[in-house]
Amino acid sequence: MKKLLAGFTLVAATAALTLPARAAAAGPQLGLQTWTCNTMTFEQVVEFAVKHQLTQIQFIAAHLNPTGPKEETLRKKAVLEARGLKAYSFGVNKTTVDKEENRKLFEFARLMGIKVIIVEPRNPAEWDNLEELVKEYDIKLAIHNHGKGSVYGDPATVLAVLAKRDRRIGVCLDVGWVTAAGFDVAKVFRDYGDRVYDMHFKDKKIEPSADGKTVAIDTEIGRGQSNYAGLFAEVRKSGWSGVMAIETDSKAFQANPNTMVAEARKFFEAQYTAAKK
Repeated sequence: MKKLLAGFTLVAATAALTLPARAAAAGPQLGLQTWTCNTMTFEQVVEFAVKHQLTQIQFIAAHLNPTGPKEETLRKKAVLEARGLKAYSFGVNKTTVDKEENRKLFEFARLMGIKVIIVEPRNPAEWDNLEELVKEYDIKLAIHNHGKGSVYGDPATVLAVLAKRDRRIGVCLDVGWVTAAGFDVAKVFRDYGDRVYDMHFKDKKIEPSADGKTVAIDTEIGRGQSNYAGLFAEVRKSGWSGVMAIETDSKAFQANPNTMVAEARKFFEAQYTAAKK
């Protein structure tokens, strides 16, 4: 009995010492959006993620198809598990007014153990059946934004949706695109409160185009116009602990994303360290 009590005391003491360290380590995780690797096969994406030590993966349909054969989905799931990777999300997914068609996304998510589905519904009439599915499956939806003039390019539009929908409907905040649309990402993140379920870790700058208008150009993360210092300060303040998935829309970066992704990791680590001070 004395040995048992002594063992229990040792375990409890060890736990007490390790808990603060775990709490201190809490914060955002760095992940990968496989649009960054859209010239690669699924197998190549797996090797790329392992090489860059990115375990949290958000897949596009070209790599992990939500409407593909179940056997193929389970095969890929086994591959990911064997390599220490997790498909934490997938998208951006098309949705429809057909509830049973949308159900396929939720069935796929349940099969994969995914808790967040990334969407960008074009038709407001889709939201009723999507909300019903959210409640039925207890799986979150995150609204993705593109640039100025797109359906959710203005954060006010997103906030209007969130205000009248189930709290499991939230946001996939694309940092590059919200910046390209002319908004301060730190303020947008703060305004969304606890409804930010995912982020696309991306950077852009606005430049004049030949037709006298402007164009959004992808840069390496940290070299564009996104207010990352402000965003990381807000992330730290709020205790947000979701995934910031590295992504680029640049075909040049996508052709060989190794340097861009390696630099993104350095920037992420530097910014999060700075935000702690």
